[in-house]
Amino acid sequence: MTDSHPRISKAVIPAAGLGTRFLPATKATPKEMLPVVDKPAIQYVVEEAASAGLDDVLMITGRNKRPLEDHFDRNHELESALQKKGDASRLAKVQESSDLATIHYVRQGDPRGLGHAVLCAAPHVGREPFAVLLGDDLIDPRDPLLARMVDVQEERGGSVVALMEVEPEQIHLYGCAAVEPTMDGDVVRVTGLVEKPDPADAPSNYAVIGRYVLDPAIFGILRKTEPGRGGEIQLTDALQQLADDEKIGGPVHGVVFKGRRYDTGDRGDYLRAIVRLACEREDLGPEFRTWLRRYVTEEM
Repeated sequence: MTDSHPRISKAVIPAAGLGTRFLPATKATPKEMLPVVDKPAIQYVVEEAASAGLDDVLMITGRNKRPLEDHFDRNHELESALQKKGDASRLAKVQESSDLATIHYVRQGDPRGLGHAVLCAAPHVGREPFAVLLGDDLIDPRDPLLARMVDVQEERGGSVVALMEVEPEQIHLYGCAAVEPTMDGDVVRVTGLVEKPDPADAPSNYAVIGRYVLDPAIFGILRKTEPGRGGEIQLTDALQQLADDEKIGGPVHGVVFKGRRYDTGDRGDYLRAIVRLACEREDLGPEFRTWLRRYVTEEM
């Protein structure tokens, strides 16, 4: 670590989306607050940032997102009631979310895409490298992807994206990276990025998943980036410019992730994520797996 590559301490979590794929559940409840077993999805993401040493978290929010702030705030009335009951276990769970990190909030205003949401973080981040975590991707804490990305950024500078190999017919759902190998088996050099390409035009089957460690030079590029696919300001387009000219803000590398990832971005994968996580819980797993086997064999 050098003066030009300071230790990363800040994480940005875009959380301004409308959650239209989960209507009507998200009509009055932020999609980030939908429970994954017994914790809202957003808490898993903040826990991941904190475990990687990023204890300064900025959430980019929008209208009707106040429950996010309430969840990570103290609830003295509830805590007092649990304390009087002697319910130490539930009290610890309630207090856990408010003790994870120092959390700040800023509103995006107009929903103009991920790139615009990241740009909203510029005044808070300043000139430091920072991480971006998308709430639709939950990474299993046993597979510390973000910590590895932070290490790569500190070693190599520039920006780092998380990559995962997907089936060729699925690449149109993701940003896609053209890559070159490096001496590290799980690290590649990113030479190009395309947002949701047609499978026939995709440069690889390496999909960009929702974790980034970015050089602050990205802000200058985003300010000049025109709306792209979907009429939105795409972070992928700005990263493409960094990949084209590393003099702007260093190279772009990718960490190839082969661990456990839970996609809560659509209804089917959200349900599968709940089942997988519940099955692996020590307190829920044994009984739930027994019921699930019986349900599949006898009732399906």
